[in-house]
Amino acid sequence: MSVEIVTFGCRLNAFESEVILREAERAGLADTIVINSCAVTNEAVAQARQSIRRLKRERPEARIVVTGCAAQTQSAIFAGMTEVDRVVGNDDKMRGQAWRNARAAFDTAPAFGIEASQKIAVADIMAVRQMAPHLLEGFAKGLPRVFVQVQNGCDHRCTFCIIPFGRGNSRSVPMGAVVDQVRVLAERGHAEIVLTGVDLTSYGADLPGAPKLGQLTKQILRHVPELKRLRISSIDSIEADRDLLDVIADDERLMPHLHLSLQSGDDLILKRMKRRHSRKDAIDFCAQVRRLRPDIALGADIIAGFPTETEEMFARSQDLVQQCGLTFLHVFPYSPRPGTPAARMPQVNGNAVKQRARRLRATGEAALQKRLASEVGATRQVLIESPTQGRTEHFVPVAIAGEVPGAVLELAITGHDGARLIPDRRRTA
Repeated sequence: MSVEIVTFGCRLNAFESEVILREAERAGLADTIVINSCAVTNEAVAQARQSIRRLKRERPEARIVVTGCAAQTQSAIFAGMTEVDRVVGNDDKMRGQAWRNARAAFDTAPAFGIEASQKIAVADIMAVRQMAPHLLEGFAKGLPRVFVQVQNGCDHRCTFCIIPFGRGNSRSVPMGAVVDQVRVLAERGHAEIVLTGVDLTSYGADLPGAPKLGQLTKQILRHVPELKRLRISSIDSIEADRDLLDVIADDERLMPHLHLSLQSGDDLILKRMKRRHSRKDAIDFCAQVRRLRPDIALGADIIAGFPTETEEMFARSQDLVQQCGLTFLHVFPYSPRPGTPAARMPQVNGNAVKQRARRLRATGEAALQKRLASEVGATRQVLIESPTQGRTEHFVPVAIAGEVPGAVLELAITGHDGARLIPDRRRTA
């Protein structure tokens, strides 16, 4: 074994793990496991710690390096684990020098172990002001869908969220560099590109001329005509700009699927979360994009059991699924993160939080089943992800048998199995 990456959390982490693997291997690290951690919930941090202990038992000779958001925000906790050899900060993890430093530290480490304080290589993330593009020439050839990181960090301070302290302030990759990356990836045969970031709709505020996400999207589609499919990851609907709405309406290569950061359907809870939209804003936005693109599929993040949330408030979050016509629901049981304002608010009973999360997931599952049933009889453009699964333009999974990954096939949908669509085995094209 040379370098193995274990990734927790978001799509952005998944992209960054590819960069980490490249830089760590270039640095000459060997027999090393890198944990790219997530800090969004207490459970995510606990899962990382459990994995570290398990991996050390399974591979006692391997070096273990922890990086990611949890490493940035709770570096001392990880450094205090006897299984951990080094803790690398969230910005440094993308730089080759951090991994060369790690190798040097391992090569000169005393036989009796490293002091916890000496394991920590974590800089002040709030001091980071610029973002370099990371072109992954190492993306596996033929991967159908790949990610391009265009933004990192967040300038907002939602009361439940620790992520700005793990990622720093918002910063963007210049438009020209993004277009160049997308062009290279499209030329290499990747059929679908996903733009990703921490607060994607804040893209460009730190760049000259302050371009927005919509302008970036237009530039990509205009200058990379060979790109088959462009997809946008999670957005904050209140920040969606006119250009982005125009692209949603006018360019079929932008996939008709948006995932929204809604978090609650109750106005008072939204205020206590320090969100910048109201319930009406969310409903109006969903209605607007559906007018522009009638077949669009919408998903959302919603938190169950936020501090002070009553049953009536929770019911408004449940109702939001129907009001916004959501298909894909990502439910977070509220988890108090140390140092955030929400952690100091009156908490909802833990059992009630879990129960509400279960009920909200059931509501989401019902919405998904409704979508699956509505697809029967339709013809969809399906990106083949693997020999057994593909995705429609709307990100709905499709059961596949024996097709070549990377192809985009026009398939008639004849049924579903409760989780995936079933196509006619006789392709329409």
